Formats: sequence, structure tokens, C-alpha cells
Amino acid sequence: MVDFRTLTDDELQALLQRVNVAKQEQAKLTKLEDYRPYPKQALFHELGSRYRERLFAAGNQLGKTYSGAVELAYHLTGRYPPGWKGRVWSRPTSWLAGSESGELTRDGMQRLLVGPPSIEEAWGTGIIPKETIAQKPKRRAGIKDAIDAVVVNHVQGGQSVVRFKSFDQGRSKWQADTVDGVWLDEEPPYDVYEEAVTRTNATDGMVYITFTPLQGMSKVVMKFFQNPGNDRIVVQMTIEDVGHYSDEQKAKIIASYDDATRDARTRGIPVLGSGRVFNLPEDAIKIDPIHIPDHWARVGGMDFGWDHPFGAVELCWDRDTDTIYVTREYREKKQTPLVHAATLKQWGALMPWMWPHDGNQHDKGSGLQLAKQYRNAGLLTHPSHVTFEDGSVGVEAGVMEMLTRMNEGRWKVFSTCSMWLNEFSLYHRKDGLIVKLNDDLISASRYGMMGRRFSRVHSRRASWAGDARVNVVTAAGTGEVNL
Repeated sequence: MVDFRTLTDDELQALLQRVNVAKQEQAKLTKLEDYRPYPKQALFHELGSRYRERLFAAGNQLGKTYSGAVELAYHLTGRYPPGWKGRVWSRPTSWLAGSESGELTRDGMQRLLVGPPSIEEAWGTGIIPKETIAQKPKRRAGIKDAIDAVVVNHVQGGQSVVRFKSFDQGRSKWQADTVDGVWLDEEPPYDVYEEAVTRTNATDGMVYITFTPLQGMSKVVMKFFQNPGNDRIVVQMTIEDVGHYSDEQKAKIIASYDDATRDARTRGIPVLGSGRVFNLPEDAIKIDPIHIPDHWARVGGMDFGWDHPFGAVELCWDRDTDTIYVTREYREKKQTPLVHAATLKQWGALMPWMWPHDGNQHDKGSGLQLAKQYRNAGLLTHPSHVTFEDGSVGVEAGVMEMLTRMNEGRWKVFSTCSMWLNEFSLYHRKDGLIVKLNDDLISASRYGMMGRRFSRVHSRRASWAGDARVNVVTAAGTGEVNL
């Protein structure tokens, strides 16, 4: 035992330096055990137990790739941490992993999982524990310091394997044998993504993607953001969700990007044509659910749809402050008016419903006017399509009023309306014109706002205070994940 009282200052400093070096060396070997995810990272992992296809859309340098690497290491080794809520394999697994090019795969995924690519003696200092790497990784031909695959000992016996690929090899190079999972870092071409899903069909495996959405509304992005399903989900992580930057650093980082890419690089929101329509942060309008006073007026808005979803919202209007609250949402496609009405009637039989001019169209089968079908199903639909007080129906006028209210603090959205908030973040223009995609709830809200003069005062049947739900993009329907 060292008697610190006998050491000189120089000897004490030298000892402390050796201790620090030893700690740093030890930390290189315990990265898997040392991982402590932020809440959004933890949510991304947890949803792997329920969804086959996941997208982790996050800003730059926020930890999305690191999360992907840690999860893959868990599945390869079987060393799941206490309290792990994600998917678990109790046997060795087979994986594919890749990025845009061989060099990017090497410098990103390989470096995190194995260690510094150019220092072979340091292979084993990555997230995969050194003692679990079964054999010296085989190098990949044609790319300096890149490896082809890593074989990993599993805690239950046997060996897992991850094979590294790259998008620039083309779809055919991803046609490997059936695998348990695929990790794609950065946005893949659609044919590569489709092939990755195909490789996991027979095993009921998983595919997850980690990237910053800088390529706009590509086919892959649209599949997740506009067509979520029972097996497909998005988690977005913003710069505000991480703790490794100070508030001052966050402000500087946000200010360093131009308007075109700022939301993508700091909030994980796809680059959108010539810009978002509602160009303000979600937190400017989102609030936790509150009790709605009985004297506030209520009105419903609906947007008809079949191939694209039918959307409906409840708006509560505080006339004293002229503030509109979006409090409930419903979105579903390829269902009849009877099905939609059955849900909406639960919001209150006395609530008036505003609808657009296409509700005057007649159904080819029954011959009944579309809006009348909803009235026959029990909803109190307005006698005619909604207009502003002057009789106009301009989309731009309605959108500008909504935007004005948002900027003035007179438009609020309950945090439980996750599908509405998703539409809000993606609502954009191309060549100056509003893109009519994924706007069903936004449109329904505009109709309700236009017809608020017909709103009614009547008590809601239940308070919304105390709901515990998280803001993620889900399948059409409730738009909520209860924790």
C-alpha cells in the first residue's frame, strides 16, 4: 500500500496520471456496460420489442449512430443490461450492417463496434467487448482497413456474426442468406431498404435505420413519416433531448446552420422542399393536456378521405383570449362513415362538425351526399360546407390565420395529439405551393377554425389531465403509445 504522506508532489502527480491512464484504458473495454441512454434513445430501443421496422431520425452528433451500435452489440453478445425493454434473442444472431460507402461503414459502424480501423492492435476497444470477439476479423478487399465481418461469442453458447456492406454496392450485394436483423446507418436507397426487410421476413427479424434526414421527402422517409404501420415507427431526437451540450453550445450549434437544413441537423425533421409552412418549433404550440372549462366552446373539423386517411379533430375555443386548443385527434383510412362516426360520437353528441366542399359529392353506391352519411350515422354535421364569414374558402387564408395564431400564442395542441404534431412538422411547400400530403388533421383543424362561430358550449365527458403518452409517430388510429 502506498503511503501518500511520503510522496513528493512530483511523485503524487505521476501516480495520479498513471491512475487516470488506467481508468481510460479500462473504459475502452467497458463501453457496452457504461452506456446510459437518453430518454429518446431508450424509447427507440424499447420499441424494438413491438415494431419490426424502426427509424431513429435525429440531428447531427446527437448519439443516434452510437445507439444503433450499442443495440447491435447487445443482440450479438446476448449481454442485455438489467431493465432492458427492447427485443431479446436468447440465441446467437446473424446481422447485416452498412452505410453509404465502404469508407463510411468503416469510419462509422466498424469504428464504433470494433475500434480504430487503422490500429489493428486496438481492435476490441469498441462497443463489442474484446473478450467476446471469437477470431481476428477478416479484412475486406479493396478498402484499406475495412473488415468484412465480425464473429462474436454469445452468452448462451454459439457464435453471432455481423457482415458489413455498403449502399454503393447496390441491392444485389445485400441478397445474403436470411438474417435476424439489419442496421442501416444513413439513409439507404429504397431498393436497398426493401432488400433489407426481405432478408428478415423468414425470421420475423428487425430492420432499424439511424440517420439525419437531409435528403428531403424521399421514398424511405415517406414510408416512415407518412405511412407508418403496425410494424413501422419513427422516433425523433432533437438537440434539446441530449445532455452532452450546454445550453450555450446548443444555441451556437442551432445558429450555425442555415434555414434550409437547421431543422434536419438539430431536430431530425426532414428537409422539406422550399420550407416548412409552420416554421416554428413544436414546443411553441405543444402543451400538456389540461382540464377544459365548461364555458369554452367546442367544434369538430373533419377532412374526408379513403385512400388517404379521413381525419378529424376536436377544437376547444377560449373566447375570452381567442385561443384555440387542438384536444383530440382521429385519423384512419379505408373505412366507412359508420366506422368513423362510431368513434367520433364518443366525443359528444352535441358537438357540431365542420366539413369541406367535397362533402357535397354523392356516393356512387348509395347516392347519398357524403356529409349526409355522417349525419345519418349520428354526427351533428353542419348543414353546408364550411366557409369564412365572408363566404370564402381560401386555403392560404386559413393557413395564414393558423400561423398567426401560433406565433401569437393563440393556437395550442395537446401533447397527446402526436399525429397532429407529426403533420405539423412535415407540412411544407414546394416551389412556393403547399404540398397536399400528410395534411389530413391540419386540414380538419382549418375547417374547424373557419367554422368556430358555430361552436357550442357543453361539458366534455372527461378531463384530459393526467394522460401519460409519448410523442412518437404510430400507425393510423389513436396515434398514441401508452407507457
